[in-house]
Amino acid sequence: MTLNLQQVILYIGALVILFLTPGPVWVALIARTVSGGTKAGFPLALGVSLGDMLWPFIVFFGLGLLISLYADILTLIRYFAAIVLILMGLQTIVTSNTKFLSNKKLTQSGFLPGFSAGFIAVTANPKASLFYLTLLPGFFNFGEIVFLDILIISVVSFLVPMMGNLLMIIFIAKVRYFLSSPNAVTLTNIISGFALIAVGIIIGLT
Repeated sequence: MTLNLQQVILYIGALVILFLTPGPVWVALIARTVSGGTKAGFPLALGVSLGDMLWPFIVFFGLGLLISLYADILTLIRYFAAIVLILMGLQTIVTSNTKFLSNKKLTQSGFLPGFSAGFIAVTANPKASLFYLTLLPGFFNFGEIVFLDILIISVVSFLVPMMGNLLMIIFIAKVRYFLSSPNAVTLTNIISGFALIAVGIIIGLT
């Protein structure tokens, strides 16, 4: 295993920041839980988390080919990841008071629709793919890590959003009240935006 504790903690922090940024999945999770209870919210949360868990494997095997073709690709990706995070942070701040609408595909009733919607939202979303393809190589050296490292990264990628989503389901009443306040949403987005910028700067400088 080549991972160190600092890398894992920084990665966990980035995942937490991204989770705390309100978006369509938040709205869908709240809508499903309010309408159908915990049983309705859990499938979406599980689908999203399993999708997050799959991305480290995709990046690991995909980058293996790129590294064999171009040894300096990791350095370029690391700086690109820093730029992406900073731009995401700036966009979050600029659009901090913009309302987001619920996607009807994410709020369909039933276990399978909820699970598949959550899974597809992470694996087929261009923003999610761009995030993981640039973020993961920014935190970890994919030229040195081994399969065990990927397993650890995948478990972390699963646990952070899953725990966050489960807490949202449990405390749905409080979360719903929080999201109903435009000022609270704006403040959360601004804080998350600056946090993303900070993480991007850290990646670029380390």
